[in-house]
Amino acid sequence: MPQTKLSDVGLRSLPLPEKGTIDYWDLTLPSFACRVSQGGAKTFILKTYNSRRAIGRWPLVSLADARREAKRLLAEKTLGRIRPQSITVAKARELFLKEKEKARRARTVQDLKDRLDRHFDIPGQLGKVTHNQIVRRLDPIKTPQEFNAALRVGRTFFSWCTNRRYITENPTTGIERRSVSSRSRVLSDEELKSIWIACSETHKDMPEDYRIIVKLLILVGQRKTETAAIQRIFVSHNQRTLCLPDTLTKNKREHLVPLGRLALALLNPLLTRESILFPARGKSTLFNGWSKSKKALDLVSGITNWTLHDLRRTFRTIHARMGTPPHIAERLVNHISARSDVEDIYDRHTYLPEMALAMENYEHYLLQNVLP
Repeated sequence: MPQTKLSDVGLRSLPLPEKGTIDYWDLTLPSFACRVSQGGAKTFILKTYNSRRAIGRWPLVSLADARREAKRLLAEKTLGRIRPQSITVAKARELFLKEKEKARRARTVQDLKDRLDRHFDIPGQLGKVTHNQIVRRLDPIKTPQEFNAALRVGRTFFSWCTNRRYITENPTTGIERRSVSSRSRVLSDEELKSIWIACSETHKDMPEDYRIIVKLLILVGQRKTETAAIQRIFVSHNQRTLCLPDTLTKNKREHLVPLGRLALALLNPLLTRESILFPARGKSTLFNGWSKSKKALDLVSGITNWTLHDLRRTFRTIHARMGTPPHIAERLVNHISARSDVEDIYDRHTYLPEMALAMENYEHYLLQNVLP
C-alpha cells in the first residue's frame, strides 16, 4: 500500500495503475487515502471498521473538504457516536432495492433482487448478521462465477447498509473472490461458417429470432443482451447505423454502430414490428429462450464448448487480424478503454466514417472466408 503526503499539486500526478485501482494513503491522516483508477478517476476514501468508505471524487470534492469530512467521521467513531439502527434484514433489502430502482436499469435491479433472495434471505435483525453466517451461506455455491456474483451483490448491499449506519461493520469484509479462468475462445472461420449455416436452417427448438440474433452477433459484435433489446427506433436505414442508448449499454455510454449491407439485410424485414425487434414468444418482453436455443444450435452446427459471447471476442480478433486500427476496433465494440478522460473532453470526432469503413472491410472478409 503506497503512502504519500497528499497535496493539491501531488494529486494531479499520482501514477495510474496498469489495471484496476490503487490506494495512496495519506501520511498526515491515518485511514485517509485517494483511490486512483486505471481510467484516471480519483476518489477520496476513509478506512473504518475494516471497510473503505467513499467520501467524494476529486476535483468535485477538494482535498481540504475531504480531509475535513474524514476527520469528522474518525471523531464520531472515536467518540462512539455511530450506533447501528434497529432494522431487519428484510426491511433493509426493501429500502436498498427501492433506492437502486431510481438510478439503475431494471435488469440490474432484478439481478440484485434475485441474488439477495437466493443467498441473503436472512431472518431477524440486520445488526446481528455475522461474518461467519455470510461465509456459511456462500460456501455451498458450486461455480466460482456465481460465488463471485453473489459476493459482489452481498458486498454492495452491506456497504449500502454501512454507509447509512444501519450497521457498523460489513460482514462480507475479508471474504475473497474465487479465481475464474478467463475465457479465451476464439472461433475459427470454419466454426463460424458452421454456426452461420445452422442459423439458416429451421429447427423447432431454435426460433427464427434467435437465429437472426446469432447472425447479428457475428456481423456486428455487440453484446447478446444489447442485441436482443434492439428496438425499431434504434435503427437508421438511411444513415446505416444502429444507436444503442446509454440505458442499454453495459458502460452506460450511447453507442453508434455502423451497419454493413449484410446486417441491414437482416434488420430491414424486422422494422415493420411495433417496437421490440426480438420479443419473447407470445409476449411483449425481450427474447428469453437462450439456453434451449443454444443447445439446439450446438446440435445442428456440431460446434461445442463455446458461448455467444465468444462471437464478440472473435469479431474483435478478426478486426485485429485484418489490420483495423486498435482505437477503431475498440470503438466498434464500445470498450470504454478506447477513450481516455482527456479524449472525452477534447476529441469530439465520432470516428463514424472510420468505423463504417472497418465494418465494410469486415463484411468483405466474412464473404470471402466464412459465409457460404
